[in-house]
Amino acid sequence: MEKIKPSEIKKIVKESYAKIAKSENSCCSCSCKCKKQDDEKIAKSIGYADEEVKSFSDANLGLGCGNPVALSNIKPGDTVLDLGSGAGFDCFLAAKRTGKDGKVIGVDMTDEMLERARKNADKYGYKNIKFIKGEIESLPVEDNSIDIIISNCVINLSPDKSKVFNEARRVLKTNGKMYVSDIVLLGELTEEQKNDPNLLSGCVAGALQREDYISLIKKAGFEVKILNEDKGISKRQYQGISLESIKIEASKNLKSTI
Repeated sequence: MEKIKPSEIKKIVKESYAKIAKSENSCCSCSCKCKKQDDEKIAKSIGYADEEVKSFSDANLGLGCGNPVALSNIKPGDTVLDLGSGAGFDCFLAAKRTGKDGKVIGVDMTDEMLERARKNADKYGYKNIKFIKGEIESLPVEDNSIDIIISNCVINLSPDKSKVFNEARRVLKTNGKMYVSDIVLLGELTEEQKNDPNLLSGCVAGALQREDYISLIKKAGFEVKILNEDKGISKRQYQGISLESIKIEASKNLKSTI
């Protein structure tokens, strides 16, 4: 199998998520099972409450591997940034916590996802959410302007994760925090798996080993706290591949300098 070049990774990911955004029957891309799945069941299995799923059902595409909003300490008036916001599910949950005095920014590189998210915002009546086009390695966001960053099963898709974490630190205010749910590897993939486009867009082929992932966050200047590790997701969604969903709180403060 031909090796996937870094320059091709984003093209593969964009095409995959554009297809999902345009489909009424979403295929869970963050899973090895690329077929119609019960998005509500998946959402509940990774940490979303019934009320959350029912409140924003049109924005839930069953794509995550955790619930970063539930892990966070988002407060009224906060400015929240979602890296890879998709159809907006986590943004809407975050906006309920920030209230009208706060705001939420969703960044996504896929036009079709942005269109769907904006339609959902109109439908749900949220005026304090902005969905903007951008790449998480080069955020269209000002320095020191964000209180809380959330990201759900997205950073593993990036070909340059170091840039993602450096950018996250740049835009966070001092004492700001980042809450991430992501897929990390616990064992080695075969060369075939590493170069499988479906596993790339499915959050597996581009994932890092657990310790390497944590190390990159620390090198970017964050203090890291592991909140939860879900190994059961391997059998539920990934056909037993040696991986887990890790939930991390990364803090930017005066002690955590680059």
